[in-house]
Amino acid sequence: MTEKMKAIVLTKPCKADELTTTKVSIPKVKPGYDLIKIKALGVNESEVTSRKGESDPDFQFPRILEIEGAGVIAETCKNSKFKVGQKVITMMGGMGRSLDGSYAKYTLVKEENIIPFESDLDCSIIGALPEMLQTAYGSLSQGLHIKKDDTLLVRGGSSTVGLTAAILAHHMGAKVITTTRNEKKLAKMKELGIDYPVLDDKQFKQTVKKIAPTGVDKVLELVGFSTLFEDMSLAKQGAYTCFTGALGGQWTLDNFSPFMIPTGVFLTSYAGEY
Repeated sequence: MTEKMKAIVLTKPCKADELTTTKVSIPKVKPGYDLIKIKALGVNESEVTSRKGESDPDFQFPRILEIEGAGVIAETCKNSKFKVGQKVITMMGGMGRSLDGSYAKYTLVKEENIIPFESDLDCSIIGALPEMLQTAYGSLSQGLHIKKDDTLLVRGGSSTVGLTAAILAHHMGAKVITTTRNEKKLAKMKELGIDYPVLDDKQFKQTVKKIAPTGVDKVLELVGFSTLFEDMSLAKQGAYTCFTGALGGQWTLDNFSPFMIPTGVFLTSYAGEY
């Protein structure tokens, strides 16, 4: 194996078209870590935030971005449970934040964050799935404890995570209301098996109330604070609201008071800990 590899190393905040490749040393295998040859990866909001210099304090420059990837094991540590050439995906565990990620030919990953898989799907498809599926399923199972016959509202439903969560919830037996601001997407969402695709317009609240007159059981919030409290107002007492995304770009809220949460409605979050 050569000692150098191509990578995109972020040294300061920049625009997407300012990212460039450079040559860096291939990471050395160490106890508990295996080396993965990256075949494909997805682009997440997390990288966009980090690229703009708006990430949490655990992120520091210089850094190789990306919190997920798909590829094959290139080299293993001693007593590794994986084999060279084995197909794997990886995500989270500090990748792209406190550790270098997969915007590179190779990445060094903790074994606990490596998942083997077998599939005939092309890596270009597999690479886009790990974090999206993990976020959608984790939000439903850990954040919302979704169950059969729940009525679920997904705000931001035409996003990849929103669509995935809606489809998963439908197959888990929930009745799903999901939103889009693009009227042309409603038919496709219905085709995917979503029970109630709803246009996110001025009539949104009235539309949801007609579908769920007594309120929804669960809310998956993907738009952020611009819609959070409106969505919680549509929840019945005892309902759960899970804040997973902020497609609107606002991750924090000034002058927040717990009294802004409707009585009897529970607010939680999901950040990929599953």
